[in-house]
Amino acid sequence: MSVLVPDSPRLAAFRRNLLNPLKLRLFALQRLPMAALAGLRVTQLTNEAATVTVPFKYLTQNPFRSIYFACLSMAAEMASGILAMMYTSTNEQSVSMLVVGMQAEFTKKAVTRIAFTSTDGAAIAQAIAESCATGEGRTVECTSTGRDEAGDVVAVFRITWSFRAKKKA
Repeated sequence: MSVLVPDSPRLAAFRRNLLNPLKLRLFALQRLPMAALAGLRVTQLTNEAATVTVPFKYLTQNPFRSIYFACLSMAAEMASGILAMMYTSTNEQSVSMLVVGMQAEFTKKAVTRIAFTSTDGAAIAQAIAESCATGEGRTVECTSTGRDEAGDVVAVFRITWSFRAKKKA
């Protein structure tokens, strides 16, 4: 079950900042230096979905001339993680978030820029709202699907996030 996520000025400001190439680069250098080094970019961010790209370049390739699975994992996690971060950082109550599980399926060699898309924003927002209401932790399994420039699926990651509202002081 998912909820319709209303837009707010705080969510709009978060999206605007991460979609600005300079602000994204500064954020990545400060909080996600390996993502900055690998060249990850947020290309789409709405209340419901996020897309993160990882380029095929010297720093991201393995000896088999494809993108190293760790770089693919980083982009897949960031696609769902940026949605989670958007909702936790703009929430009135402090909420912690943590990856508690990951599964991956690789279906094609990654030899071009890969775009990972997660469409689990509503489920994430609902889990955070439930955690704030009950004080109990909630988990959400997010799917990040990676497609190459031709639109073919390269990999599908299922990342399980845990959210827990922190107690008010």
